[in-house]
Amino acid sequence: MENEILIQNSEQLKDKIYLIRGVQVMLDSDLAEIYGYSTKAFNQQVKNNIEKFDEDFMFQLTKEEYDSILRSSFLTLEQGKYSKYLPYVFTEQGVYMLMTVLKGELATRQSKTLVRLFKQMKDYVVENQQVVSQRDFLRLSLQTADNAQNLVALRQKLNEIDDMVEDVVSSLGEMVRKSELSPIMLNLGKPEIPPGWLILNGQPVESDLAYQQIYGLANRTIYIVDNYISLKTLVLFKNAKQNVAVTVFSDNVNNGLHKVEFDDFCKEYPGLKIDVRQAGGIFHDRYIILDYNTPDEKIYHCGSSSKDGGRKVTTITLTEDTSVYRSLVAELLKNKSLVFKK
Repeated sequence: MENEILIQNSEQLKDKIYLIRGVQVMLDSDLAEIYGYSTKAFNQQVKNNIEKFDEDFMFQLTKEEYDSILRSSFLTLEQGKYSKYLPYVFTEQGVYMLMTVLKGELATRQSKTLVRLFKQMKDYVVENQQVVSQRDFLRLSLQTADNAQNLVALRQKLNEIDDMVEDVVSSLGEMVRKSELSPIMLNLGKPEIPPGWLILNGQPVESDLAYQQIYGLANRTIYIVDNYISLKTLVLFKNAKQNVAVTVFSDNVNNGLHKVEFDDFCKEYPGLKIDVRQAGGIFHDRYIILDYNTPDEKIYHCGSSSKDGGRKVTTITLTEDTSVYRSLVAELLKNKSLVFKK
């Protein structure tokens, strides 16, 4: 389609996504163009549904932000565009909310493309973390984890709407046809595994949210056995309960986690107690052990590393008999601290 966004490389991702106030955002004018609206008509649609767009979904730029961050060569050529007002920008959550506001075939198609765009942007940042500063990458990783949880919450709400729509379709018969409804809404709840999701105990779950849910079950300790770790491994712990001690057992294959990243994360979250120890070179699989040697003990067998969750189809399964692992964990706890390579 002529208006379809074609994302071919990382440079194109930068064209329409900006980092402002520590979050990824898109300009109202860019979104209007993508959805086939004038900027004025686009903003009017948003205004008509303003109760859906909280400040973490949409905000107006200050003059300083516009002047210092957004005056790229493209915008300079069109600097008269914002002569009367400062532009609004939409966060990732705001873009998802637009799906419930903008109607029509083009809006549906472009909404799907934008979801993929943000996914590609996240993958680009993770795969190229050395290109950006450690602190900027940390902020982006934390925002990504928050966005994942917000997106799943939004999808759950839309599923409720989908159920109501199905009831209306059944009641009204020929008056409302399914073909007239947004395919995005009608596709919600289907059993296919969307990109970025994994299978947790037989059910598809958004990858980052799956790990957050598991870690949130721990009351005392979280042990991770994983030879391939990165900064994202640490970021996923931030929603664990306070005073839960985290120990990562890893041989840090390929030097995935650097000392500067670990130290920077610990400074950013001093309330999180994270100990990293050697795994001893005897583990092939990955495990999550919650509340070891207590009545609440749980052990999960993981198909892939948490840093790669959602990239390929993977499964996390709760182990029914944890006793067979206890001697292994007891030996792990005797291992020395991991020395990071600089």
